[in-house]
Amino acid sequence: MAHVLVADDDTDIRELVAFKLTQDGHEVTAVEDGLQALQTIQDHKVDLALLDIRMPGMSGLEVCRQLRAAAPTAVLPIVLITARSQEDDVEAGFAAGADDYITKPFSPRELSSRVEAVLARAGR
Repeated sequence: MAHVLVADDDTDIRELVAFKLTQDGHEVTAVEDGLQALQTIQDHKVDLALLDIRMPGMSGLEVCRQLRAAAPTAVLPIVLITARSQEDDVEAGFAAGADDYITKPFSPRELSSRVEAVLARAGR
């Protein structure tokens, strides 16, 4: 299956997402902030990044922008996870380069379905 990076500063969400994706057969690396996410992606082959928008230090939006701007990660599938569900927030996520946008709270089944769909579209 895929190697998925999960970046979320909320321990409970991070562990829930990691558990569900591991249960689905994916290899998961979980980190708690945007800087760790960037470092992990630079150091390891990752097939998909799940990024919380609101993290200390560097937001998921900024991580997304930096990944899109760098040639090695320009096409890396990215899914943003956030409690922000206003239309402007969703537009900002897609404008930053996200492939999908999941609002909290979400069901583990929805998460799983969306991850599989993004991976399939990316041919991974």
